[in-house]
Amino acid sequence: MVPVTELADGTDRRRVLRTSVGLALAGALTAGCSTTGQRNKPRPTGSPHRDPAPGPRGFPGLPVQIARSPRGRPEVALTFHGQGDPRTARALLAEAEREGARVTVLAVGTWLDAHPKMARRILDGGHDLGNHTLNHRDINALPEQAAYAEITGCADRLRRLTGGIGNWFRPSRAQRATPLVTRLARRAGYPHVLSYDVDSLDFTSRGGPAVARTVAAEARAGSVVSLHFGYADTVAALPAVLEDLHRRGLRAVTTTELLT
Repeated sequence: MVPVTELADGTDRRRVLRTSVGLALAGALTAGCSTTGQRNKPRPTGSPHRDPAPGPRGFPGLPVQIARSPRGRPEVALTFHGQGDPRTARALLAEAEREGARVTVLAVGTWLDAHPKMARRILDGGHDLGNHTLNHRDINALPEQAAYAEITGCADRLRRLTGGIGNWFRPSRAQRATPLVTRLARRAGYPHVLSYDVDSLDFTSRGGPAVARTVAAEARAGSVVSLHFGYADTVAALPAVLEDLHRRGLRAVTTTELLT
C-alpha cells in the first residue's frame, strides 16, 4: 500500500493535499462550482441533475439495516453526516466531483433550515441526500413520540426543499438503530436504515493523514464509510482517500448505486 504521506512516484503527499484542498476551498468560497474528473465516472443509471423519487426505494433481499453491499462490485459509498460550516461542505463536494466521485449526504434537519440551498447543491452534484434526524439528538435514547418527531421533522424539511424525503435514513449519534427506531423509520417511509462498516473517526480531530490511513486500512469492495461535514481533517483527508480508492480499483459511488 502506498503510504499516506508519499505518492508512488515520490511526490510529497502533503503538497498534493494542500494543492487539492486549496483548489476545492477556493471554488467553494467563490461560487460553489465544481468540475467532474475522469476517475470515477458514474454508471449510466446515475444522473447529475435528478429530482428525488416520491419515496425511497427498497432493496428486496437486503436487511432493514444496511452496513455494506453484498453486490461484490469494486465500489465504495462515502457517506457524510451533514451539518457544520457550509463552506466546508461545498469544498468536500467540489473535491469529490473533481475526481468524478459521488457521495451520500445524511443531512440534519436544523442544518437544512439554516442552509436550505445545500439540499439542491447536493442533488445537483449527482449525490444521494438522506435524513439524519431533525436535531441530531441521541435518537436511540428518546421515547417513541420524540424519536418519531426527529425522523419526520427532517423528512418534512427534505420534502419542502426537494419534493421528496430523501433516499436514506441514518440514526443520529449511533451506528445502528434500535428495533424501535427501525420501526419508526419504516413508518416514516424509509424501507432501510443506513449504517456503515468503516468509521473514519474524522470527528476525533486526529489529523487528515490519520483519517486517510483508517479508511485505506478498512475500506474494501462494498464498504459504507462514515465521514462528516464540518471538520477540517475530513477536507484534508479526502484527496488521499480518493487517491487510495483509485489505486486499488475502487469507485466512489452513491449508496443507491452501490446497492442497485
